[in-house]
Amino acid sequence: MDKRGTLLIENVIFIILNLLFLTVLVLFLMKSGSGAIVLEQTYSKQIAVLVDSAKPGMLMKIDMEKGKELAEDNGIDFKDVIKIDENIVTVKLSDRGGYSYSFFNDVDIGQPYPDEDDNGVYVFIVDAKGDKK
Repeated sequence: MDKRGTLLIENVIFIILNLLFLTVLVLFLMKSGSGAIVLEQTYSKQIAVLVDSAKPGMLMKIDMEKGKELAEDNGIDFKDVIKIDENIVTVKLSDRGGYSYSFFNDVDIGQPYPDEDDNGVYVFIVDAKGDKK
């Protein structure tokens, strides 16, 4: 009789652990599929590709309207969304670390800033190496 009772308890514990695992997995997929992670990766890679194709003296603008809405929903100031350090672009739309991607072009990028019209556009100015203002 002891074996039947042990078998039932083991099965119940197994089912509960599986349900817990599946719940955590579904929550993670929902968050990453429609949240900041995807937009952070997209924006940082787009910016890196733009910078790689840029020439000194260029002024570039990138539309980040969806990113602005998401950053404001997460309590991040839109001025702090993009940081460029050396050749690494970091986009941060949530409280978590953000996403970094590097570019190869040998230029200096002035610190990007939001457009004055407050329309979700970021502005980048490309300078020749050593001409940073």
